[in-house]
Amino acid sequence: MRQLDAWKRNTIRFVCGRRSKWLVVALWLVVLVIAAPFGSKLNSAQDNDAQSWLPGSAESTQVLDISEHFRPEQIPGVVIYARASGLTAQDRQQIAQDVRQIKALRAHGVRGAETQGPVFDRQSAPRAAQIYVPITMNAQGWQRIAPAVDSIRDQVGRGGGGLAVHITGPGGTSADFSKAFEGIDTTLLFSAMTVVIVMLLLTFRSPTLLFVPLLGVVAALFTAQALIYVLAKHAGLTVNGQSAGILTVLVFGAGTDYALLLVARYREELRRHEDRHEAMALAMNRAGPAVLASGLTVVLSMLVLLAAEMNSTRGLGPVAAIGVTIALLAMLTLFPALLLIFGRWIFWPAVPHFGSADPTEGGLWARMGRRIARRPRLVWGATAVALVALSLGLFQLRAAGIANADAFTNTPDSIVGQKVSARYFPAGTGDPLVIVSNKAQATQVGRAVAADRGVVPTSIGVPPGTAPEHNGQVLFEATMRAPADSDAAKATVQRVRDAVHAVPGADARVGGGTAALLDMENAQTHDNYLVIPLVLTVVLLVLGVLLRALVAPLLLIGTVVLSLATALGLSALAFRHVFDYAGEDVAFPLFVFVFLVALGIDYNIFLTTRIREEAMRQGTRPGVVTGLATTGAVITSAGLVLAGTFAALGTLPMVGFAEIGFAVALGVLLDTFVVRSVLVTSLFLDVGKKVWWPHHLAHEDGESHPHEAVGARVSQSSE
Repeated sequence: MRQLDAWKRNTIRFVCGRRSKWLVVALWLVVLVIAAPFGSKLNSAQDNDAQSWLPGSAESTQVLDISEHFRPEQIPGVVIYARASGLTAQDRQQIAQDVRQIKALRAHGVRGAETQGPVFDRQSAPRAAQIYVPITMNAQGWQRIAPAVDSIRDQVGRGGGGLAVHITGPGGTSADFSKAFEGIDTTLLFSAMTVVIVMLLLTFRSPTLLFVPLLGVVAALFTAQALIYVLAKHAGLTVNGQSAGILTVLVFGAGTDYALLLVARYREELRRHEDRHEAMALAMNRAGPAVLASGLTVVLSMLVLLAAEMNSTRGLGPVAAIGVTIALLAMLTLFPALLLIFGRWIFWPAVPHFGSADPTEGGLWARMGRRIARRPRLVWGATAVALVALSLGLFQLRAAGIANADAFTNTPDSIVGQKVSARYFPAGTGDPLVIVSNKAQATQVGRAVAADRGVVPTSIGVPPGTAPEHNGQVLFEATMRAPADSDAAKATVQRVRDAVHAVPGADARVGGGTAALLDMENAQTHDNYLVIPLVLTVVLLVLGVLLRALVAPLLLIGTVVLSLATALGLSALAFRHVFDYAGEDVAFPLFVFVFLVALGIDYNIFLTTRIREEAMRQGTRPGVVTGLATTGAVITSAGLVLAGTFAALGTLPMVGFAEIGFAVALGVLLDTFVVRSVLVTSLFLDVGKKVWWPHHLAHEDGESHPHEAVGARVSQSSE
């Protein structure tokens, strides 16, 4: 403990030194010069292929790995032509010409020579036709899927005159997903930056001060991106579009929060100390442990994601942990050094002069604390009942997955084409089941697949007995009757798996797009039940060590769970009745939980550590009122900033991101304005000094009667 205290003192002395503060800034400049070229390359290091998202041990992932021995990884683009009154002779001529042009394509991985079709919906008087165009995927395949589909679109035109032409299938849908992710980093960067600038301007009421935390956050983001790029290139760290996008939001939100918490204490100390270096040293000594504990909670919670089965969820863990760690480091070194270099004038026009009154002593939050102190049990009881009632909206939650048709906030061409195709062809056309089995049992496996009611019997493209062979295994495909992303298709996959697994000695496995969706949903359900308790345990342990108590952490965990349930309930109601979203991703509760608990606990940590500090001087109940008065404004501002940065996810045309952004933003606002300021405050006032049990504060903080100390303060303030 003594060594830890000595390390803390030396660190603070170095950051706040009259000369060493310049060295801190110089070191960060060197880091940024080195990091900038690497950070800008993070997009090129993203791995958005199927394996980076799927659970590693899933059957669909195994089939995907095996299928690479039979053919290059491919994804089919499906061109659909349709005319409700029937295709004309001119339509057929256009289709034939389009096929010839597509077969000549070689760009962006389009395997034009292997184009199949046209396939008509019926032999006489057909109304629709389809062309299947394979697109090769490799290390950069997902980055070129959109250009590949665009090159196909250039050959087939846009239709017109009653003829509908669309590009759909897995290739078309993937291209639209790729375009939705296109520029995600830039979009989120500018959206988050705009939110932070506006909120800091409203919070600080200073056009100069807001640039200091902004400089720190941007430095942290560039440094984190550079480190993650290096680890992705040379240490096997998996980064995809999801984790890269969340990294930006997380660094901006968490970094700005830490800056707000520190600058609030610094401003407070500037009024008490003439020397700004001394004021900063005291601010870091008193607020630093809370900021460090908050950051550590987020980092450990993110690392818990490494226990997840989903590769995409597991990959997010270290990416987010690195981002928050760098943000924490920047806000505890670069940010205070910059504040010291600029001096008091950086707070202009509201400069905190030495000896000036602290405005928090008679402010809104001080008055609120005194009012809650009059009847704390009634306040927390009424608040808890209201939150429980609002959480009943959880019954409206449909976290069972989002179909492709419902995954976009708009309606891209591939979704329109999917609906058109389903009118004339088996809905599963273009995204077949992929079956791998031993050659000797291939015919028996093929019969088992064809016998399922959800499979088109005549669709098995290559008879199992003549399928291509590799190491004694064969691969063949089958078309399903239901849309590939529907519940009926997933049920078909499960039945077919049961059937082929029952063939003795076949070692048969079923994969394909629908199988991958099913495996992802199963893995995400598993992750929900595993990760959520682990994160709660981590948060409880951090709170216990920080507060050196058991009762307070348990109360805080209870309020966090209630806050999460309310946020999910209100979000579900909004998704059903305001935004008209069809459902939520299976991983939606997990992501909202992790971000709300890990980030929302920051405010409870900052409040309760200040209450504990004040309790040592004046008793727990007066300390609660003082703690709320001194932290209320800054925590509210931090909550608004964090909510705004997560709301920036709504700028992406993806329902999944919009839902996560909305729910986290709503949860943060609930936690800031209701749970932390009302529920936690009233609970601590009601429980009193016992909240610190088993620490000696539970017996020695000087309280003699439940409400005497606070009541006296209330009386004095009203005189």
